[in-house]
Amino acid sequence: MHIPTSFPAVRLPHWLSAILSEAHLYWRFTRYDISATVIPGLLFTLAAWHSAQPDWDALPGLLGWGTIYFGLYCLTFCISNQLAGEAEDRHNKPDRPLPSGFVTRHGAWLRWIVSMALFTLVGWQLGVLEWTLLWQVTLTLHNLAGFARHYWLKNLSMTFGAIAQLAAAWQMVRPLTPAAWLWILVPAITLLSNASLQDLRDIEGDRLNQRRTLPIVFGVNFTRWFVAVAFVLLALLSHFALFLPAGLNAGVLLLDLFLAGLCLVIAGRVLLLRTTAADHVSYMLYTYWYCFVLAAAIVTL
Repeated sequence: MHIPTSFPAVRLPHWLSAILSEAHLYWRFTRYDISATVIPGLLFTLAAWHSAQPDWDALPGLLGWGTIYFGLYCLTFCISNQLAGEAEDRHNKPDRPLPSGFVTRHGAWLRWIVSMALFTLVGWQLGVLEWTLLWQVTLTLHNLAGFARHYWLKNLSMTFGAIAQLAAAWQMVRPLTPAAWLWILVPAITLLSNASLQDLRDIEGDRLNQRRTLPIVFGVNFTRWFVAVAFVLLALLSHFALFLPAGLNAGVLLLDLFLAGLCLVIAGRVLLLRTTAADHVSYMLYTYWYCFVLAAAIVTL
């Protein structure tokens, strides 16, 4: 009996192949930013769902629409960011879609316009259009109008982006409350100072591209002390503004201590571990703090 040693390649229908190709392109555009966009948005959506009487029947649809919304939140930013930074990516991140030739600039622009339109429609459908428009204006100024080139405009853009993200996450479930606004504004406003941690990772590259980041304007030593103090203050602020009003039962106290400890670890790393690789790890720890504090809102609110 003859046993075939190879099998003919399976030919997918054209429409399915096109969908899979677009999904792969989406992944290549967004894979490094999902942890800062989709995951925090869904965590705060869960916090809003859990804050009153949870409706288990509504949860699957809520998570589905939330994934679509925050996926577009991420995609609209990433495409415009990479269109603006293609020349730099050719040296630093050649695996990205534009420098690798996976997509043309014309194709990227077309997909950005389509994703912006879809983002607007989904935001309108979910009743969060004002926050969708805030993010669209913010990302356009940040990526295409040069705001990312100056430290305070860059950090301000990140602050407005976080407000747009978290306010939409809550409002797509239920109306915003004073308690919800507190959990939105504390993480968002601290980006004005703490987000400068990321500028310690690529000082030479930023200097070559004539960016005005905090380390370039004020010096590396000043920036490290500034960021370290900012993280110590963040531990105190989150304790008094977020956890203390909720009542320090065992669960809340454990979350409070864990997040405060993470802030202190980051502060210590910034002062003691002064390499590019260490600064990258410190910044990733900050993104984990952002996700963890929003996860804590599920328990606390």
